[in-house]
Amino acid sequence: MAVKESSQRLDRELYSRQLPVLGLPAMQRIQEAKVLLSGLQGLGAEVAKNLVLMGVGSLTLHDPQPTCWSDLAAQFLLSEKDLGKSRAEASQKHLAQLNEAVQVFVHASDITEDLLLKFQVVVLTSSKLEDQLTMGALCHKHGVCFIMADTRGLVGQVFSDFGDEFVVNDPTETEPLSPDIQHITQCSPDILTLREEDKELSFCDGDLVTFSGIEDMVELNGCPSQPIHVQRCSKVEDKYYARQNGTENYSGSGVGSFPEDRSLEVEDTSTFSPYLCGGTVTKDKGSETVRHKPLDRALLEPCVVASNACEVRRALCLHQAFRALHEFQHLYGRPLQPWDPVDAEIMVTLARNLGPLKEAEEEPLDEALVRMVALSSAGVLSPMAAILGAVAAQEVVKAISKKFMPLDQWLYFDALDCLPEDEKFLPNPEDCALKDWRYDGQIAVFGAGFQETLSCQRYLLVGAGAIGCELLKGFALMGLGAGTSGSVTVVDMDHIEYSNLSRQFLFRPWDIGKSKAEVAAAATQDLNPDLEVTAYTRILDHTTEDIYADNFFSHVDGVVAAVDTFKARYYLSARCIHYLKPLLEAGTLGTKGSASVFVPHVTEVYKGPVEASEGAPAPVCTLRYFPGTYEHTLQWAQNEFEELFRLPAETINRYQHRAATSLEDVSGLQMLTSLQLLLGVLRVRPQTWQDCVEWALGHWRLRFCDDIIRLLRLFPPYKVHEDGAPFWSGPKQCPQPLEFDISQDMHFLYILAAANLYAQMHGLPGSLDQPALRVLLKLLLQTDPPHVASIFHRETAKSDPEQLKELQESLEVWTKGPALKPLVFGKNEDSHFHVDFVRAAASLRSQNYGISEPADYAQISCSCQSKRIMSQIIPAIATTTAAVAGLLGLEMYKVVGSPRPVGAFRHTYLDLAGNRLERSVPSAPAIQNFHHLQWTHWDRLKVHAGHPEMTLESLLAHLQEHHGLKVTMLLYDNALLYSAQDSAECQAQRLPLRVTELVQQVTGWVPEPERQRVLVLELSCEGEEDDTAFPPLHYELL
Repeated sequence: MAVKESSQRLDRELYSRQLPVLGLPAMQRIQEAKVLLSGLQGLGAEVAKNLVLMGVGSLTLHDPQPTCWSDLAAQFLLSEKDLGKSRAEASQKHLAQLNEAVQVFVHASDITEDLLLKFQVVVLTSSKLEDQLTMGALCHKHGVCFIMADTRGLVGQVFSDFGDEFVVNDPTETEPLSPDIQHITQCSPDILTLREEDKELSFCDGDLVTFSGIEDMVELNGCPSQPIHVQRCSKVEDKYYARQNGTENYSGSGVGSFPEDRSLEVEDTSTFSPYLCGGTVTKDKGSETVRHKPLDRALLEPCVVASNACEVRRALCLHQAFRALHEFQHLYGRPLQPWDPVDAEIMVTLARNLGPLKEAEEEPLDEALVRMVALSSAGVLSPMAAILGAVAAQEVVKAISKKFMPLDQWLYFDALDCLPEDEKFLPNPEDCALKDWRYDGQIAVFGAGFQETLSCQRYLLVGAGAIGCELLKGFALMGLGAGTSGSVTVVDMDHIEYSNLSRQFLFRPWDIGKSKAEVAAAATQDLNPDLEVTAYTRILDHTTEDIYADNFFSHVDGVVAAVDTFKARYYLSARCIHYLKPLLEAGTLGTKGSASVFVPHVTEVYKGPVEASEGAPAPVCTLRYFPGTYEHTLQWAQNEFEELFRLPAETINRYQHRAATSLEDVSGLQMLTSLQLLLGVLRVRPQTWQDCVEWALGHWRLRFCDDIIRLLRLFPPYKVHEDGAPFWSGPKQCPQPLEFDISQDMHFLYILAAANLYAQMHGLPGSLDQPALRVLLKLLLQTDPPHVASIFHRETAKSDPEQLKELQESLEVWTKGPALKPLVFGKNEDSHFHVDFVRAAASLRSQNYGISEPADYAQISCSCQSKRIMSQIIPAIATTTAAVAGLLGLEMYKVVGSPRPVGAFRHTYLDLAGNRLERSVPSAPAIQNFHHLQWTHWDRLKVHAGHPEMTLESLLAHLQEHHGLKVTMLLYDNALLYSAQDSAECQAQRLPLRVTELVQQVTGWVPEPERQRVLVLELSCEGEEDDTAFPPLHYELL
């Protein structure tokens, strides 16, 4: 085996999701790293897969042991045809396909001390204790980072030893503290005062800080880090601010209006230029030194990762349980038999005889916990391998990159809550006997009967991205839906992109451009030929309820959401509530992730976070008027794309198809805005390429010149706050209008892209002839520029009758041509000017506000960082993705099994950078009351339509007679069917109508009982409180 040197350049497009998490320096270290991994059962395969996807320089595999049936329950790189072959050799080819930039080798002979010296990190999985001690001692001796991981049934452990002194350059994932400066004095000591809104931010004496963006006192900008001292403002400072703010009757007491947490003492600036305004002070994150014990000491003096005393006690008990497992195998030469009470009692005795741990409070051994570990320890489970494999792989990345704090030093994780609480439902040895079957590892924990139940499930997975791929792998290994009556359906409308390959491991380079759902379905069936996977490529939302209708959901036992927006999660939750299906959902953001489960009538329904901030754009006001970062300008530019090339076309087309008689019929203000954007400087629909160029030039002047001038009239450069601080300071940078300059690349690119997009929207031919465009622009620039502002200012748009009349006349001309083509932004549509427009618009916006485009972005061809922001892509890495998928797999065991109480289920939050893994019991459904009625979000009122169908009048009477509800308002999909306030004439017309006739009359809905079995009606009732939300009324058509 020869380990080659790696000197290739980093593929930024491939790692576009990973770079924002780890950063360029860390990624470069990862790409040069050499890792040895010994042990290729399920856990080792997970570690290997994650490291290859993340781009480690070289990975050497070691596991000469032959593949056996129990491996197949968690080792996705192996199959029946690999039985008897070396695990490492059988796995190597599949791993190498995941990332051609990673060198994957196999070391077939014994591991020697000399071999270890070739690697920066050594990982040992599913190994004997004596091997762990030998290899751990050698690694510690030579300064090689050592990581050990193991899983036994529903318990697992990870151990890290990074040596006597390991320096972590970047301990946390959080952004550094960076508040705005209000003022800096020039006296000794010099006092820096923070803005009022940042006063809660905390600094400590000795913190190192740097400065940026300061005007006039520019000597501080870019200076090396310097220490600060936190203090109360001095009397001199109080007097200064009193004069600045016009404070009368200043007492000079020294107790001013500037508390100590806003004042920092900095180095002598008396020789610097006077401070004028602006600037930020940024706290250095600093490095930390970690000191780890070698494994032989750590076994007897364990430090465990835990958040409270109860978790410490449980972790120490699990520590002793693992020691007893090793001792059992050492004494008897075999592992424990599944659910064998005799073996379990022997192990409990061994654990009891181990004696107390050093430096740990003496606690009685939790023998019940140890016994349960022993009974279930013979199995191998794919969800456990995924979770512990993710943690171990992240530890490897920490060791290589020196980014994020490593474990200190033992992490224990158990999911014994997956077992039935009632002992009579626990498996027995006969049910768990090995059958030379691919599910043997799982049967050893849950029994053959449970395996049969798993195989009969019919599950819907929405999303075949990173989490979706991991879940499909888990389904295949678990055998979910692999029986004759079971199935898995996967829905995803997206297509595979190059950047997906660093996390979505079911895809290969030759799959780029193909449907995610179809490729993922085929790859999953390759992992388990018994599993039937059906792919749907249409989006699942309110627009496709004719496809994913009642009949579709009637063949689904549960839903798993692997989507990346809260909007999609809320919709899927609503579907699950409607059809009473369990929902499992997961999400990630960098090294953070969550996994949750929602079970009908057992847990509360999905509600999402209090603030749906995942990938959330900046506030509109910030984007429109006060951008402070390049990311803000990119978001603004993408909003421009939507507002110019998609939304107006959709609005105009709706008007055209509705054949409205006047603009009042279709939201005058919305139409006014859309048509103003569409018109620009034109008065008629564009007919030629020159018309499109003229529109683009007019819009350029509006956005980057006229709008800025108008903003500066409202907020002049000299404007100040009430406290005397300049309005334009800190993150609010004072803009300057631009003058169009055809020689500037971004000025020209904007016109080229905008004109071509405008032409596409109107079905006109565009042009790629740049010399001809330059000639045309020079000609247009010689004429007086059109006055855009009066035509084209949406902030002040008013839908008065005269404007509406004028616009309707223009609209009549516009609609004589073919329908407009709304352009949907595509991050891979470079040739169609999508990205060009957004990049140019963002660059010009940055020039307006003096915002520098980061050099790191500029170095990337077509700016993959820009694409990430424009596409609102969430930073992600393979480890977190694998972990949350594993956590959902554990909850799947509970949902599929016998009915469980709410206390059996777990919501989990993890932070791999911060070494946090927190599990909590979900809330039970909240109960609502109204008079004698009680209900939760899972409940509904049911009324059968009857034969013949009931009328509106009989429906209202039924609700009052059977439920005591006097209905005052009845709605269907926001359409008002009945109101107690309706006129007598209206009620006389509607009450005799059958309910479906009424719905059809009001909404145009046509009954399709074969597709829609229920009408969902909303009601308000007499006597209800403002916060009363009645359960939906399910009017059953069949």
